Amino acid sequence: MSLKGRNVRVRGKWWHYQFEANGETHSGNTGLAASEQNRTAAENFAERKRQALLQPQLVAATAMETEAERRRKPFDRAAGEFIAWAEQVEYRGKPATSQRLKVSMASCVAFFGARPVAEIDAAALEDYKVFRIQEHGVKDVTLRHDLHALSVLFRWAIRRRLTDANPVSQVRVPSDRDAVREHVISIEEERKYLEAALKLHAEFIKTSHLNEATRRPNMHDLAVLMLELGARPEELLAARKEAVDLAMGTLQITGGKTRAARRTLNLTPRALSIIEPRLQLEGAWLFPSDRRPGEHLTKLQVTHDRICIEAGVSFVIYDFRHTFATRMVAAGVDVPTVAAILGHNGLRTIYRYVHPTAETQRAAMERFAAAQARARLKVVNE
Repeated sequence: MSLKGRNVRVRGKWWHYQFEANGETHSGNTGLAASEQNRTAAENFAERKRQALLQPQLVAATAMETEAERRRKPFDRAAGEFIAWAEQVEYRGKPATSQRLKVSMASCVAFFGARPVAEIDAAALEDYKVFRIQEHGVKDVTLRHDLHALSVLFRWAIRRRLTDANPVSQVRVPSDRDAVREHVISIEEERKYLEAALKLHAEFIKTSHLNEATRRPNMHDLAVLMLELGARPEELLAARKEAVDLAMGTLQITGGKTRAARRTLNLTPRALSIIEPRLQLEGAWLFPSDRRPGEHLTKLQVTHDRICIEAGVSFVIYDFRHTFATRMVAAGVDVPTVAAILGHNGLRTIYRYVHPTAETQRAAMERFAAAQARARLKVVNE
């Protein structure tokens, strides 16, 4: 029996879920803002959560489905089974991938609802693209993620005999170049964001009656370290205390997939001011998890979204890394050095991060003109 419609409620600024499964009560934050527009997505999020907990029963029931029932399976139900499969089977070792699929599926379920998977064609996907752009104002990078998630779902659905084709192959998907996020955080946006982060942290400490010395403003500290070091958020969240060398002023990134990603970062004074208090926290991690003792934090997206709302700004966490790269180039650091600090194998990728300002380009042209003038004067004098 579905609990859809009775399994979500508003708590503060967010939709929260609560339901019974396997004789236990389960509750938590859906990560969706508490607007009426998000109600359906929140209900579907909760239903998928419940279905994931009932996966053994779900698999047994699916195995008994007839061919006709498979062909009539509604998208929202299929999406729940797909997410459970992604989390527990295909991407069980890649939580970030399954989470990205889950986020995209929320908007897909909100649009396609109970429409049978087999009836969704290229025309329906074009309508979905219009819906996401006009109703939600998403950027190309988000649309690309949604269509990629749908493509994975349809390939799964073909194997489950829910449909015969993957309609995503028939629509235009924004390219990597189209999907580049080009927002460079200004100094004023940085100030507003960090002030809001500290304000929300202080309110949390006050209402939870926790000792501030044992709790650090995680998103504030992560943002500062990304702005100062250019590291990926997952690299910093998974950093161990033993990777810090205060005498040398360095932080080792050891978990990268490539040789270039495994690197040693030199800490700025501002970065040290963030890291030193974290060395006093309990456990082995710079960003220890409160909910999972002995483990580190893995994501802070909900906190980031709340801070953006409070500060009146809009950008993604990765834009802190983009901003670091742009500021480095603006400061006169050569691109190969910036690429090495960012942990890139080559130079191609970094040009997606670096966005020289008009002032930087003007200064570059002035240096170029001066160099040309000196060269000509040298020829005349000779």
